[in-house]
Amino acid sequence: MALLTLGINHRTAPVDLRERIAFTPERMTEAFAELRAASGASEAAILSTCNRTELYLAGDDDCAPLVLRWLAGFHGLTPAELEDAVYLHRDAEAVRHMMRVASGLDSMVLGEPQIFGQLKDAYALAREHDSCGTFLSRLFEQTFSVAKRVRTHTAIGENPVSVAYAAVSMASHIFSDMSRNKALLIGAGKTIELVAKHLADAGVREFLVANRTLDRAQNLAEIHGGRGIVLADIPDYLPEVDIVIASTASPLPILGKGAVERALKKRKHRPYFMVDIAVPRDIEPEVASLADVYLYTVDDLRQVIEENVRSREGAAREAEHLILAGAQEFLGQLRALDSVSTLRLLREQAERQRDAEVTKALRALRNGADAETVIRSLGRGLTNKLLHEPTIQVRKATAEGRVEAAHWLRELHNLETQDSNEVSVTPEKL
Repeated sequence: MALLTLGINHRTAPVDLRERIAFTPERMTEAFAELRAASGASEAAILSTCNRTELYLAGDDDCAPLVLRWLAGFHGLTPAELEDAVYLHRDAEAVRHMMRVASGLDSMVLGEPQIFGQLKDAYALAREHDSCGTFLSRLFEQTFSVAKRVRTHTAIGENPVSVAYAAVSMASHIFSDMSRNKALLIGAGKTIELVAKHLADAGVREFLVANRTLDRAQNLAEIHGGRGIVLADIPDYLPEVDIVIASTASPLPILGKGAVERALKKRKHRPYFMVDIAVPRDIEPEVASLADVYLYTVDDLRQVIEENVRSREGAAREAEHLILAGAQEFLGQLRALDSVSTLRLLREQAERQRDAEVTKALRALRNGADAETVIRSLGRGLTNKLLHEPTIQVRKATAEGRVEAAHWLRELHNLETQDSNEVSVTPEKL
């Protein structure tokens, strides 16, 4: 069984393409049902974040074109629109890639911890949809083990520069004294929780948290002495705030150009600082064309992040060694499992052949045949059956020039050449 990873990320595709192939929670059930049917894969998992969309598949090695065609079609695109942005990893490289992702080495923010939780959620979702079998389950479990090893034994996760931190850092360049500014946070997930913490650390004292569920918004806002509102109330409160940071899982924009224009008039064009961390985007891109609005997307945070990543480059090299060792360990486990399966099949075949010969011998004994003759016949028959197929296959392989088959047979059965003058003919001697 082959392992395939197909996807796009922040390095291969801009945000406008990433948002077009992001999977929303509402369509996940449909996606799982279609993906396995369209690709022929026996197992599948889907990871979709603001910086990447990746499909993990266990199945036939040649299913990649089918997967690409399905991914494009599911999101209303053509394969040609994705070809330049898509990467494909197979088998050992796919194992190493997943481990790098889980450890934060493939993230825009080197060593960021959120991706670990997102990958665990992807695994749980695949299991929930009965799409994750033994193969992918073993891979996910080994990946999580290696990622924890990386966190424990390297400094890759020390003082991580998150997307949330980068967003707040950019705000501090716009506003000299953030204690005088009011923030509106759209969403109430883990990223917004981090944004709220960093804003509070930067001096912001007034918070509004807007969410689809009011209770969730209030719970997060109250931690920092703020107030929760529902998404529909955003236009009413927008003129009061200076900072807007959005990160939801909405498939459509939540904040439009018209609402911002009306708010700007009421504010007498005092500037807005806005960061849209979501993919698909929560703030209409056209908002960036408005005067007095500084709108940034997750891709715009790259420079801030890169300036803070260099201190962890040594830790990243150490992490790469741990990941390589972890990938080799996993592949070794798979080979061991494959040998166990092969040996089980060999034993089952030998037992069927034995049972057939024993049944024949017992029948002969019941019919009055000589016991010694029956036993000798049993031995010859069993020997012939056990050696028949291996003999044919080894002769066929050596005739085709695959002389290693005969060498493997000797090693498997610990055979030593009886004739010291025997000549081994290899292709080089012909």
